[in-house]
Amino acid sequence: MEKLTRLFLMAIATVLFVFVVAPAISAQRNPTTPSQRNPTMPSQQTDAQKDDLYATFSDLKRVPLADNQRLAYEAGKEYLRRYGGDNGDPDVKVVRKFVGEYEAVRAEFAIDTAYGAKNYTKTFEIGQALLRKQPENFYVLGVMAEAGYESSITGNASLNAETVGYAKRAIQLLNAGKVTKADPFKSIGVASGFLNYAVGNLLKDQSPVEAADAFLKAVQSDSPYRTEPLAYHRLGAAILKGEFAQLSAEYNEKYGARQSSAQQQAMFDQINYLVERAIDAYARAVALSISPQQQDAKTKILVQLTTLYKSFHGDSEAGLNELIAGVLLKPLPEKSPKPLQH
Repeated sequence: MEKLTRLFLMAIATVLFVFVVAPAISAQRNPTTPSQRNPTMPSQQTDAQKDDLYATFSDLKRVPLADNQRLAYEAGKEYLRRYGGDNGDPDVKVVRKFVGEYEAVRAEFAIDTAYGAKNYTKTFEIGQALLRKQPENFYVLGVMAEAGYESSITGNASLNAETVGYAKRAIQLLNAGKVTKADPFKSIGVASGFLNYAVGNLLKDQSPVEAADAFLKAVQSDSPYRTEPLAYHRLGAAILKGEFAQLSAEYNEKYGARQSSAQQQAMFDQINYLVERAIDAYARAVALSISPQQQDAKTKILVQLTTLYKSFHGDSEAGLNELIAGVLLKPLPEKSPKPLQH
C-alpha cells in the first residue's frame, strides 16, 4: 500500500507541475503565450489522473509476482472507485475483470487455507460469505461439502444438515450441466461420486431411502466409488433399513391375515426385489474387498450377507459362493422397475 501511495503522490505531483506550476511560470515569462489565453481545465487534469492511475495498474498487473498483483488489485479498486461509473469505457471493463478474478482467487485461497488447517467451522464461515455473492460457485460448494463430511467423520455432527444442503446444491449444478471445471475435484465423475456418497453417508440413519438413492448414484459414477466396498455395503444396508423395512411393515399390516390377491403378490414381489438388490450390494462389497486391510470388514460383511441370503433361500447357503464369484460380471440392479399401485 505504501508503494501504491508513493506512486499516487508522484503522479499527482507530476500532474500539478505540468498542468499548474509550469503554465504559471511560462505565463510570467511571456504574458501573451497561448497557455495564458487557453488555461488548463479541471476536466483535463482529471483525464490525466485517470490515465496515470490506469498506467500504474497496467504496469503492476503485467508483472506475475504476488506483491505486484496485490498492488495492481489495490490500484484497480481505486480506479473503479473513481471512474467505475463509466461502463462504456473499455479500460473500466479491463480493470473490473481483473479485480473480480483477483478477489475470486483470493477467496479460494482463504477457504483452502481454512480447510487445509482442518478448521471446518472457519471453512463454513468463509464459504457462506462467498455463496451470498456467488450462490452457484461450484468450487466453494465442493470444498464445504468436503469440510462438512470430514467434520462428521471426526464425530462432530453440527455441520451435517448444512453439508447435505451444500452437497445437493453442487449435485444440482452437475446435473444441470453448469459445471465445466471440476475443481476442487479431479473430474466431473469424481465430483458426482463423492457428493452423492457424502449425502448418503450423512442421511443413512435418519433418511435411509434417500441415502440408498445417493449411494446408488455414487457407485454408478465414473469414480473410485464404483469399486469401493464400503459404498456397496452401505447401499445394501440403506435398502434394508429404508424401503424394505417400510414396505414389509405395510405388507404385514395390509395382508398379514388375508388371502392371496394380485395386489398382495405385487407387493410381495417388490419386497423380494428389494432383498435381491440388498444381497447383490452385499455380495459386491465382499467381492471387492481384496486388499489385506479390508479382510476384517469383509469377514463381517460376509456374515451379514450369509444371514440375509439364508433368510430368503430356505435357510440354505446353496448358490451363495457362486453369486459372490460372479456378481461383478453382472450389471448393477436398478431401483424397483415400477411403483406399486396402492
